[in-house]
Amino acid sequence: MNKQKSLILIIVVFVVLVGTSACSVKRFAMKQVADALTAPGGSTVFTGDNDPELVGDALPFAIKMYETLKTSLPNHRGLQLVTGSLYVMYANAFLQTPAGMLTEDEYEKQEFLYKRAKNLFLRGRDILLNALDKKYPGFLKRLNNKQLKEAVKPVKKEDIDLLYWAGAGWMGAFSIDPFDMEIGITLPRAAALMEKVKELNPNYGAGAIDDFYILYYGSLPEYMGGDIKLARRHFEKAVKLAEGKSGGPYLSMATTISIKNQDHEEFKALLKKVLKIDPEADPENRLVNTLNRRKACWLLKHIGDYFLLDEEDEEETEECK
Repeated sequence: MNKQKSLILIIVVFVVLVGTSACSVKRFAMKQVADALTAPGGSTVFTGDNDPELVGDALPFAIKMYETLKTSLPNHRGLQLVTGSLYVMYANAFLQTPAGMLTEDEYEKQEFLYKRAKNLFLRGRDILLNALDKKYPGFLKRLNNKQLKEAVKPVKKEDIDLLYWAGAGWMGAFSIDPFDMEIGITLPRAAALMEKVKELNPNYGAGAIDDFYILYYGSLPEYMGGDIKLARRHFEKAVKLAEGKSGGPYLSMATTISIKNQDHEEFKALLKKVLKIDPEADPENRLVNTLNRRKACWLLKHIGDYFLLDEEDEEETEECK
């Protein structure tokens, strides 16, 4: 039975279980469903799809299904991870990214989507942080008291995904609202999570950690720790680790450093490299590369929104026609 059919069967069982009254039987069955839904590789049903609209329509139901199960099984690590990470993914791919591609005339809709994205980034982050705190009592207290090394020290490699997605959600919320100093001053905590991920697995996500640091050092002002040289250094590492299978590092550099330096030639060159990435080169991440290509095309078509250009500097890219 393929993954899609298995997922449909699990959803049917889940719906039946919600109405079941025998507590012990219901709890046992729910755990079986939760284990099946959160088994390694299950997420590729979403991440490996080539139709963003299909995934975007399906994710809200899937997230709430996971959250319902998590309410009944609050200590199920797989549900904590999947629920939290899906909130972060959904906020980024289907709220923040579309919001950034709206016109000035759609300002109210854009603000609405940004607020939703920020809320869901933080919701996902908090689910993941609470999962870490349950497993490592005192984790959150030490993190909030700026005892960063002490907070992450006991976290084991098996919980690396919790660390990564919590840090990604934290950075995502800040990227939407960089004037929110309440979040801004806490970003070193997100960086501490990523440093631990790097310590446990330097090659995690084929450059995902370095991609995070491109945004981290590229987005922050210097007085808060921003550093263009460090951002470029992490960009080079991310590109090397991705082995030509991800447009993420190019997109991150273009939307941070290139714009900050008002270097439109670098901006165009980086985005054209995104368009050269074949989504089929990495089937498990087909969705994100498809979305990256869409965003790169939109940015190239709207380059005048970010740079003062002469008309001859604006061009239509063949891949975006």
